[in-house]
Amino acid sequence: MKILVTVKEVAEVEDDFEIDGLGIDEAYLEYDLNEWDDYAVEEAVQIAEAGDDVEVVSVTIGPERSEETIRMALAKGADRAIRVWDDAFEDVQLLDVAAKTRLLAAVVEQEQPDLVLTGVQAADDGFGATGVSVADEVGFEWAAVVNELDLDAEGGVANVRRELEGGVEELTEVDLPAVLTIQTGINDPRYASLRGIRQAQRKEIAPMGLDDLGLDASALDSPIELTGMREPESESDATIFEGDAGETAAQLAEVLREKGVGAQ
Repeated sequence: MKILVTVKEVAEVEDDFEIDGLGIDEAYLEYDLNEWDDYAVEEAVQIAEAGDDVEVVSVTIGPERSEETIRMALAKGADRAIRVWDDAFEDVQLLDVAAKTRLLAAVVEQEQPDLVLTGVQAADDGFGATGVSVADEVGFEWAAVVNELDLDAEGGVANVRRELEGGVEELTEVDLPAVLTIQTGINDPRYASLRGIRQAQRKEIAPMGLDDLGLDASALDSPIELTGMREPESESDATIFEGDAGETAAQLAEVLREKGVGAQ
C-alpha cells in the first residue's frame, strides 16, 4: 500500500514586521511545517506502523529552502519525499488552488497511491480547497475535515468521521483510492527523534520539475493577481498599563472612573 501525504512550508510572521513590495520582508519570516499537514503525516505514519508493506511518500511544492521542512516529515517516519520546483516557478507571483491541483494531480498520476492525505488547510493562505480539488482532478473519492480514520486496506475502504457545519459529525465510508483532508486533533503528532533526524538525512528527496510531471509553464497560470499588501488599520486603540500589580490596578481604576464605570 502507498500513502501520499502533501505537506507545505508556511511562513510565520514576527509581531513587528515590514512590508516589502507585495510581500513581507524575508527578515521577519520564519518557516515551518504547516500545522494541519503535521497531523496528516502522523496519521500516515501510524497507518504504516500498524500495517505491513506500507510506503509513506511526502510531496511538497517549494524551493530548495523547503527541503528542511520536508525532512521533518521524513524524520517522523515518511519513507521518501518529492519536491516540485524549477526555474519556471521563480516568476510566478501566486500559486493558487488550481495551479497546485495541476501539479499535485500530476504527482498522483505518477505515484499511483492508494490513499492521499492532506491537511484541511494551510496556515498562511487558508484556502482549504486543494485536497478536494486534487481528488476531483484525478477522479478519487474524498472526504474533507476528517477527525477519525479507520482504514480497512484489505476491504479497500476508509471508515471516517468528519466534521460538518454547525458542529454536526458524519460517519461514512470512502472507497479507495481516496483523498482525505485531515483535521487537527485526529492524533498527537510526534516529535522527530534524534535517530529519526539522522535517518532523514539519508532518505531521498526527489526533485521534480514541470517536464518531469509532463506539464509546461501554462500549468502555473492563475487568474488571481496580487495587487497590493498593507497592514490593516486598527479599529481601536489599546492602552497597556505598565508597572507592578498595584500600579496597574490604580491606572485601570482611574480609566474606569474617567469612563463613568460604576458611577451612580
